[in-house]
Amino acid sequence: MAPSFHARSNSLPSRPHPLVLRCNEHIDRLKASCEASSSSLLVHNIEGLRDLHDCVENLIQLPLIQQALLQECEDNLLDELLDGSLRLIDACTAAKDSLLHTKECNRELRWIIRRKKGGDLEEAKKFLTSRKVVRKAILKTLGNMRCSTRKSSFSPTNLALVSLLKEVEAVTLSVFKSLLSFISGSTQAKSSRWSLVSKIVHNPKTVADEENEFAQADAALQFFVLSLTSKSVSENTSNLQAQLEKLESRTEDLEEGLEFLFRRLIKIRVALLNIFNN
Repeated sequence: MAPSFHARSNSLPSRPHPLVLRCNEHIDRLKASCEASSSSLLVHNIEGLRDLHDCVENLIQLPLIQQALLQECEDNLLDELLDGSLRLIDACTAAKDSLLHTKECNRELRWIIRRKKGGDLEEAKKFLTSRKVVRKAILKTLGNMRCSTRKSSFSPTNLALVSLLKEVEAVTLSVFKSLLSFISGSTQAKSSRWSLVSKIVHNPKTVADEENEFAQADAALQFFVLSLTSKSVSENTSNLQAQLEKLESRTEDLEEGLEFLFRRLIKIRVALLNIFNN
């Protein structure tokens, strides 16, 4: 559960500030859905993160809160908060970069397909290779995020404000982990990937809109490459184009939310630096 603030807290008045209560509400909602398994839920969670960090930014602008942070934060706690804000920025940057790389390759492949009115084996393979590069970068980022969490020695039991900010960091990282896994397509189990290939190719209408668009596009592209390699007539070009269009649309939705969130994370880090440098 998110931290509750009572009269015995030394850092806040006996009655919690409305912004504190709002932050707790956002945290609870995100905890309930941070293990997102659909793109629409991921978009919803990113919007939830935007609301949460907007609330945090407004909170730390309050003179009372700034004074409380200065009272609570010794050097080690200050380092924890600043390191945490940097971890969130790094995770957001990794997600943005993964989306941008996928989108650029997607658009190039779609342009090639339209221009040649069919398939281009080398371009299709190039896109598959680029997706492998994205997945490798994502796995590295996820590994670093796990290492950072294990190294954290911070466990305040009675420092209410610092506890709240660490709760914010934890739930934000959880959402980013789900997002990065989703972008990599790893939410689709290996044992069912070829089943997804078959489903998309033979009856694409049966694939629910809530499935992973990144995994769908990967599967459609894999079949597309196989059909070109075997020199069979490609009857799935239109389906591949449809999957790539869906992927681009979802990528843009996620990019828009992440860009706003990234700017908010930067503002919060700058605000924390200003508080502790004064």
